[in-house]
Amino acid sequence: MLSYGRSGSTILADMLTRHPDVGFVSNVDDRVRWLPRPAQRYNSAVYRRLPQRYTEKGRRVRFAPSEGWRLLEREVSPIFARAHRTLSAADGTPWLNRRLLEFFGTRATIQDRPVFLHKLTGWPHADLLRTVFPTARFIHVVRDGRAVVDSDLRTSWWPGFAGPTGMVGGPLPPDDDAVWRRSGRSHAVLAAIVWRTAMREFARVRDSLPEESWIDVRFEDLLEDREQVFKRLAHFIGLAPSPGFDTWIDRTELRSGPADSFRRNLGADTLREVETVMADELSRWGYV
Repeated sequence: MLSYGRSGSTILADMLTRHPDVGFVSNVDDRVRWLPRPAQRYNSAVYRRLPQRYTEKGRRVRFAPSEGWRLLEREVSPIFARAHRTLSAADGTPWLNRRLLEFFGTRATIQDRPVFLHKLTGWPHADLLRTVFPTARFIHVVRDGRAVVDSDLRTSWWPGFAGPTGMVGGPLPPDDDAVWRRSGRSHAVLAAIVWRTAMREFARVRDSLPEESWIDVRFEDLLEDREQVFKRLAHFIGLAPSPGFDTWIDRTELRSGPADSFRRNLGADTLREVETVMADELSRWGYV
């Protein structure tokens, strides 16, 4: 599963991994270095048996799927874990490809589930991953860019507070840099520029891959009609019917504020600047 970030992919991944046929890397795997690998066999069983309150994001103690960035940096490479750009097949040296194959392949084998799901936020590395895993399928979660900008600015860890280097690893392209400087180096405008750039990258990578290997899911559609979204996803990744999973999905409370709360949070003037920057991508993804 791929997403730019702050786009609802955690909610969707947490829900999908409740299916008994889905394996995943857990936050315990990521944080506890001494955990024996065979213990991962029980990720799915433990996760499905825990009440939702013990798996919710933001809890001090929780058990849930994880992106595993510590593990990826340690067991694969900082090349993969810290990239400030999209990684392509050309970045996949034999050494890096072997590390990726070992990382995911070993965990999938230990957990022995029909589907192994892993969520990655940031730049879309699908071209590299498909080189290593030719049958991989990619779920891309997208959210209204205005809501993403609003969410970015309300976190304490958004890397854009340090300027473009924290987001793209260097200066912005000249045209984007000029827009950002004219805005008074606005954090909101920087967030909008990077979201727009990332969405163009996701579209480019998607169009370069076989059509059957990619599916786009809008977060707003998940909130509006979860039954239809999960029906599409089950067909896409080949999940077997599971009445227990369907019941859990129906009963799950999705906590999200008003879809247009970004209007109040950003204010009219900032919102106008943001919409001007990302107008083409908002249109591409059906938000305007």
